[in-house]
Amino acid sequence: MTIDIKKSKKPVKYEYAINFMENRLMDINNGISNELVWVLKHNEIYTAGTSYKKNEILNKSIKIVKTNRGGKITYHGPGQLICYFVIDLKKRSKDIRKFISTIEKTIIQTLNSYHIKTFADKKNIGIWHSNKSNIKKVAAIGVRVRKWIAYHGFAINISNNLNKYNAIIPCGIKNLGVTNLNQIKKQNYSDLDDKLIQNFIFNLQI
Repeated sequence: MTIDIKKSKKPVKYEYAINFMENRLMDINNGISNELVWVLKHNEIYTAGTSYKKNEILNKSIKIVKTNRGGKITYHGPGQLICYFVIDLKKRSKDIRKFISTIEKTIIQTLNSYHIKTFADKKNIGIWHSNKSNIKKVAAIGVRVRKWIAYHGFAINISNNLNKYNAIIPCGIKNLGVTNLNQIKKQNYSDLDDKLIQNFIFNLQI
């Protein structure tokens, strides 16, 4: 199974990224393209998944872009690393929960290499960090599956402006906050994308 690796240095428009993945999905389904893992960044944007509710928008002046991924409302912007993928589950096991677990394992493993302990929560999707029982989300996950091909992806907060989350109820979760890697531990994260790709592709083969 060949997986193409795509790394974008400049910010990518959200709508372009979604269209690119949907076109790749159809090509994979038709057997004319390889699977894809794509790391990138977006400029500031709020996106709402298929299960969001209007009362999760706290600042009514912000622009919300509706998308077909799973989940609720989240924020993307500078200082965040995004990993999109288009992965054919027919080549593996048709098990969406197992695929989500692979994503969770990948993020946890990668952050552990920076000596940052994180965990997944069955009730609240995403990757979480606990500091003296103060639990905050450090990575969000949103996936859609079509024709047994999974796409969209996950986002890890590195140095993004956390005040931007005050405009929404992030991922529809009221009682838990949001953090980023710099708040947890300031260090060099310049190779985070490479480590993430390496771990993700390895875990997809298991």
